[in-house]
Amino acid sequence: MQSPLDGSVIATVAMGTAAQLDEAVKAAHEAFTHWSKAPIKERVQVFFKYKQLLERDMDALSKLIQTENGKTYDEAKAEIEKAIELTEFACSLPQLVQGEVMEVSKGVECRTEKVPIGVVASIVPFNFPAMVPNWTIPNAIALGNAMIIKPSELVPLTMVRIAVLLKEAGLPDGVFNIINGDREIVEAICDNPGIEAVSFVGSTKVAKIVYSRSTSHYKRCLALGGAKNHLLVMPDANPAMTASNITASMSGCAGQRCMAASAMVAVGSVDHIIQKLCEDAGKIVPGKNLGAVISKQAKERIEKYITEAEQQGAKILLDGRHATVEGKEGGYYVGPTLIDHVTPDMAVAKEEIFGPVLAIMRSNTVDEAIAIENANPYGNAASVFTQSGAVARYVAEKASAGMIGVNIGVPVPREPFSFGGWNESRFGVGDITGKSSIEFWTKLKKTTIKWNPEAGVNWTS
Repeated sequence: MQSPLDGSVIATVAMGTAAQLDEAVKAAHEAFTHWSKAPIKERVQVFFKYKQLLERDMDALSKLIQTENGKTYDEAKAEIEKAIELTEFACSLPQLVQGEVMEVSKGVECRTEKVPIGVVASIVPFNFPAMVPNWTIPNAIALGNAMIIKPSELVPLTMVRIAVLLKEAGLPDGVFNIINGDREIVEAICDNPGIEAVSFVGSTKVAKIVYSRSTSHYKRCLALGGAKNHLLVMPDANPAMTASNITASMSGCAGQRCMAASAMVAVGSVDHIIQKLCEDAGKIVPGKNLGAVISKQAKERIEKYITEAEQQGAKILLDGRHATVEGKEGGYYVGPTLIDHVTPDMAVAKEEIFGPVLAIMRSNTVDEAIAIENANPYGNAASVFTQSGAVARYVAEKASAGMIGVNIGVPVPREPFSFGGWNESRFGVGDITGKSSIEFWTKLKKTTIKWNPEAGVNWTS
């Protein structure tokens, strides 16, 4: 594998096989037998320690992520900080999964409890080597499951380090297992009869396949796909705040995140805001405050979208094509790119680019802007920039997205609120983080009890 920063070879990782997956599943089942029987207050002790280890090794982890993913050091560090927050939430699970007990009839009580479902799998993408895996690892395992995880073949090194930390934190062998691989292993995970549930984060195309294949084998599945997040900018929006938020959203992590701003709808007279946006985006410099994209193929694909939009009549306000970094000429960089007068039928307006590119479309009214947003098939996020509470509420109610922002470029909920989109950004029920994830990683056991034979008997008892 190569580092996106300079194209240098940094590691060689063997790809797993279906037979090795079977061995991992067997080990996970053996570990689950004991792990699932431990009280949850004991299980979360591992994650109290794991949190401390993440804090201890934050610098080393950040550098590792930067090397294998290409993002800036600060972005990599933010990943670890988010992983810590996710772990903190998992430590609170004993207070959130308490069952219920009620006397439902004289001498008869009913009780419920959430129990783990067994061996589960998590298939994670390249863009967040630490954060996205920690969407699933702490909650699924703290709730009593054993896990098989498949990292992206583009960034497998961070996952190994996470496994080392989990072991140091006291997680028993077999509870957490890594399998490297590509399509073959993903298909094997979907098909393996020993895996009860599959979570996936990646492109919509693959999310559909994983969801269909997993559920055809009667597994539960939650598959998160891509996005085309629309930011609606009103004439009364605060120029400085709007420009800084949109710039950060479209260029952060080199645009390689499913919550990135990739489509802006300018409502009415907002040229003054677009000018400010150009000024702010122009301060984003590859190799300094903008990281690399993941591969040469990704760079070529992103630049192709830009060129095609230009050929179709769109206006390039800021051009990030052919970016290079001195001393790292072998790296894969795309500079921040703003494209104005994009029409909704252009590929740059419809498809997920996964790069630091913002397509700007024009509309005369907020209803026209909402219609543009509603017409896109995805549904992760939508934001509106305005100083009007009425407009903000109107857009929040009308936008077809699972996560809404008001004057926020990346409206990701913080724990305990859950992450999850709508439409073709999510396949399955529930969300992958926060309280909503508890239902995915557990099943409900109901017990009805009667001890005293003296109690009167009626239809309820």
